[in-house]
Amino acid sequence: MKKIFKILLKIVLGLLALLLVGFIVLKIVFSEDIPQGQKGAPSDALGYEILEAINHKQFTEVKEIHWTFAGINRYVWKPQQNAVDVFWDDYKVAYVTTYPQISFAWENGVKLEGEELQEAIDHARKSFNNDSFWLIAPHKIMDIGTERELIEEDGKKKLLVRYKSGGTTPGDVYVWEVDENNRPTSFKMWVSIIPLDGIKAEWNDWKMTAGGFPMATSRSMYGIEIPVSDVKVVK
Repeated sequence: MKKIFKILLKIVLGLLALLLVGFIVLKIVFSEDIPQGQKGAPSDALGYEILEAINHKQFTEVKEIHWTFAGINRYVWKPQQNAVDVFWDDYKVAYVTTYPQISFAWENGVKLEGEELQEAIDHARKSFNNDSFWLIAPHKIMDIGTERELIEEDGKKKLLVRYKSGGTTPGDVYVWEVDENNRPTSFKMWVSIIPLDGIKAEWNDWKMTAGGFPMATSRSMYGIEIPVSDVKVVK
């Protein structure tokens, strides 16, 4: 029995060592520093050009946006009301984005209170912040609490966006690349929830929505699709 235990222990330690080595290698590969650029009018000008390229005004006027993330979280977002219904498992949260404390939640149709209510609201808040970002991130480049820098490299203009406040993980940084029409094609990110620096995500296959603004229908990292599905825009 002791011999079997020693063998299993060696296997476990060996796997842990391999994982550690793998992480160190990835950390070395993805150790890109955050670039520095020019703040002020030039960076804001590019930001507004990007918003114009994706019909941001029309985006702000839509009635509802529906989508599902990772086949788990389902959303009915009502931007004009600063509200979103968040569904997962047997839960529903009527989440108020501007005043989360007045949100309501149910489990199997039973209204939640106290600690259970707060846990459901917290889950809805974190999920919505993450999942909506993957849906409409380009529209958030000029949000309150952001700072921008114009990056010029390889003959291209890029926009660095730093989220100084708001959201779930303030301090995150994204560097957007755009095409010749200023439509976003990808970003690199330096974010607290990913321990690797400069990970790149592609934003492709832009198609016009019923709301009069285009939306990327393919979002991926190194060939792996970000699981956004069942998107519906109600004007």
